[in-house]
Order: sequence, then C-alpha cells, then structure tokens
Amino acid sequence: MITVTNLRKTFKSPLVREGRFVGLRSLFSRAYREKEAVRDISFTIEKGDFIGYIGPNGAGKSTTIKMLTGILHPSSGEVLIRGLSPQKHRRQVVRHLGVVFGQRSQLWWDLPVKDSYDILAAMYRIEDATKRRRLGELEELLGLGEFMDTPVRRLSLGQRMRADLAAALLHDPDILFLDEPTIGLDMDAKRNIRGFLRTLNRDFGKTVLLTTHDMDDIEQLCKRVIVINHGQLGYDGTIASLRERIGLPTVVKITYRGKVSVPESWELPFQITEQGEGVLTVHCNRQEMKAMDMLRVVSGWGDMEDVHMEEPNFEEVIHRIYQ
Repeated sequence: MITVTNLRKTFKSPLVREGRFVGLRSLFSRAYREKEAVRDISFTIEKGDFIGYIGPNGAGKSTTIKMLTGILHPSSGEVLIRGLSPQKHRRQVVRHLGVVFGQRSQLWWDLPVKDSYDILAAMYRIEDATKRRRLGELEELLGLGEFMDTPVRRLSLGQRMRADLAAALLHDPDILFLDEPTIGLDMDAKRNIRGFLRTLNRDFGKTVLLTTHDMDDIEQLCKRVIVINHGQLGYDGTIASLRERIGLPTVVKITYRGKVSVPESWELPFQITEQGEGVLTVHCNRQEMKAMDMLRVVSGWGDMEDVHMEEPNFEEVIHRIYQ
C-alpha cells in the first residue's frame, strides 16, 4: 500500500552575513545552511495496517507526512502510494488519501459545516447521490447532525475534529494520514475519536498512519509503531517487542498470608524494591528471567495470597528510545 525507500529531506536557509556592503555581496553570492529533517528512512505499510509514527518534537514526523501526501518533494529517495509517486501523480494519488492535521482545518471557517462538504464534494467530483449516502454514514458514525448548520468557527474543538475527519473521508479514501488528531481534546472527545478510528480500521479496512504525542492513542489503537528521532528511524515493530528491546522491568507486587522471609543472600536477576509486613514489590526484567520463574522463587518465602503485575508504562519505553 505504501512504500518508503531511503527517504531524505534537506531544507536550506540563507546565512545572515554582517559587515559593510553585505546587501551588495549577497546579490552575487549567497551562503546557505542545510538542515537534514529526514535522513534515509525506509518502511512499508500494508493494506489494513494501523501504524503509530512517533517521535519527539522536531524529529521529522510532519515532514515525512508531507512527503507521503505530495506536499513536499524529497531531496532523495522515493515514496510510492499504491505504486504511484504522490509528487509525480498527485491527482491520482490524492483520491486515495484522507489527511487530518490536528492543528489545521480543511473546513471553511465562516461557512456552515455542510457548505464545506458541498465544496469538497465538488472538488472531488462526487455525485450528489454518493455525497448524501456517505454523509449519512459519517453523520451516524460521528454524530455530525448536531452541528451541520453551525459555522466552523463556532464549533468546539471536539466537534471540529469530528467534522474534519468526515471531510477527510468524504471521498472514501483507502488511506488516512492523521497528524495529532486528538491534540487538545478532553477525555470524552478523545474516547469518541479513538472509537471511530478503531471502527474505520477494523470494520472498513482503512489503512491508518497516526502521528501523536498521546501514548494512550498508540497503545489503544496501533498494531505497530515506527519511532523516528533526529530524522532517523529508531524502531519499527510491535509495542510488545519494543518493551522487550528496552528491557524496562515488570513490577510485581506480591501479598503473603502472614510474614515473608527473604533469605539473607541470594543471587537472582530480579530486584526487591519494597518489603513490608507480608508484602513484597519486585522489579523483574523478563529478558533475564521469566515472571513465572521469579514467582516460583518468591513463593518459597511465604504463603502467597495475591500477585499483581504492572507492565512498564509505554511513555517510559518511548522516552528510553529517544535518549
């Protein structure tokens, strides 16, 4: 569906010179500073994938999205969407793409929402019957009816995001590029947007590439994550494999009936971080020792009553990747 090969993007900015006659000299020669925003990135995305594309601010996420959509041209490398270049075959490619930038709207600010849909339908040459059918489906899925006649500037942030998602889907694209679609939303609005995106992927087979700083979005929606930092690919795989790669410990809290007797000396690949009357908290790196093996050991230290396991917080995992 999407193939990215050795993608690179460099931006040039003129150097500011000082001294006499600087304006005159700049007419004949101008020096530039180059900044490499994306460096030699390659990945593939299959039909029906839901991918999280994540990284810190300035990592190159938005630059990549703009090259995937044809807004920017790569300095080198290649992007293919359904076998076509979005730069060379823009009209053919954009019919298969829906794009949402969380901090920018594609709706007309002073017009009612429904008028924006009429304009977009005309731009995509969608027939009236098809437009009505798709808007009916989207209205049901996203609850658009309550604000279809409201000017976009009067919508709440959550309403505007729902309206923008509908606008991106009006021409029924196969692929969705979402750049921070839940930014600034409250918990209820985020929950609604996530539920809708899950339905699009699971029930309608849409391929989704999501960039976000909200780790809950990633954990709840994505089957795979691609991590980018300083313009380079840092990781491409499942969330579970990412946790294993970083090696953050699983936290295990064990409750005993009565006292717990920890041996004075023991050499095992786990750490006791807290010990109380009948309670132990253990940090266990599951790359070094399986949780069940650790539990067999600590079960000999007393009469175990309950065990509670906590996996590493995903935000900690991502923070470790960025370091």
